[in-house]
Amino acid sequence: MTGLIEVKLTELNQLFNSMDPSPFHERDLDHDAEEFIVSWAQEHPKQHDLKLVVHLAHRLEGTDDSKKFAADSVAHYFDYRAEMTLRELKRLMREGRASLLIGLVFLAACQFTATLMIPPSANWQTVAREGLTIIGWVAMWKPLDIYLYRWWPLLALRRLYQRLSAMPVEVRCTA
Repeated sequence: MTGLIEVKLTELNQLFNSMDPSPFHERDLDHDAEEFIVSWAQEHPKQHDLKLVVHLAHRLEGTDDSKKFAADSVAHYFDYRAEMTLRELKRLMREGRASLLIGLVFLAACQFTATLMIPPSANWQTVAREGLTIIGWVAMWKPLDIYLYRWWPLLALRRLYQRLSAMPVEVRCTA
């Protein structure tokens, strides 16, 4: 089954960011158009193929070339977004590894200090020992946050962008 995403525009240039000076097939999509396409794609089940249909109110000059350029541009844009999301995921994993190393060293130092340096004989020493243990585990919050929660939304977004880069794009002129 195919998930259909339909966009109605007056002219094809509305699909692209007007501030981007790149050649037509390398231009960024307009932010609103991208958001619309991505939000509709997220509503379709992952096992469905996607298809984008752009309805234009005006006829195109050089219709076949413009339609091919539109399809190539959309594929190029979402392929680029998938690549950027992969880079962000790799950066996050590097940050996670560094945070994990720092957190483990700090946790070990806190545990070492708590068990060897402060004997549990007085009330204030017990509080200091428990405080060091808690502070050590709090230092592990960031790597745990990265490895438990923050990586998988990026991976899901990358997969969505890959699906969008592979979808066929059809341009229909209604005039």
